[in-house]
Amino acid sequence: MKLEIGVVAPPFEVDDIFGGHIDLRAYKGKSVLLSFLRNGGCAMCNLRVHQLIMRYPEFHARGLEMLAVFESPVTSIKQYVVSKQDVPFPIIADPSAALYDLYGVEVSQEKTQASVARVDTPEMQQRIQAAASIGYQLMHEEGANFNRIPADFLIGPDQHIQLAFYSDFIGEHLSFAEIEGALSIHK
Repeated sequence: MKLEIGVVAPPFEVDDIFGGHIDLRAYKGKSVLLSFLRNGGCAMCNLRVHQLIMRYPEFHARGLEMLAVFESPVTSIKQYVVSKQDVPFPIIADPSAALYDLYGVEVSQEKTQASVARVDTPEMQQRIQAAASIGYQLMHEEGANFNRIPADFLIGPDQHIQLAFYSDFIGEHLSFAEIEGALSIHK
C-alpha cells in the first residue's frame, strides 16, 4: 500500500553496506531523503545516485540527510555503484525487499514495459547519454528484480512523510525543485 503525505514514516533499523547502523528514528529533528532505487547495475539508478552526490554538499548544508536503498546484495552494490562513485551518504542493501514492502514500493511489469517503450524518446536518450558519460550502460543485472519501480520520500524533522513520489517510469524521481521547496519550509 502506498504511503501518503502526512503519515509517520515507517521506522526501520538496518546496517548500511559500509557497516554503519541506520535507525530512522535517530534522524528525528532532521529532514531525510529516502530513495528507493532498483538494483546495483541499473544505469538510471546510478545516474540518480550521481545526481544525489552532486547535490549532497548543498542539501546536507541545509540539514538534509540522504539514504539510498537498492534491491541488491552488498556485493552487487559495491561492484556497480561504489566502485565508480564516491558516495557520501549511506546505501542500504535490501535484497529481500523488506524496506520496499514497508514503504509500498511497487513491482510493475506494465510500468517497466512502458519505460522500455520510451527508450527512444529525447528525454530518455538524454538520461541514457548522461548515465553513459559517468560509466553506466543499460543492462540487465542477472538475478535482479527487473520490474522494480523507483520511489522517493522526503521525511520531515517530525518523522512524517512530507513528500511521497512513486514513479510511473524507470528513471523518474522526486524533482530537486520539490525537495528544495520542502526544505525551505523547515528553515
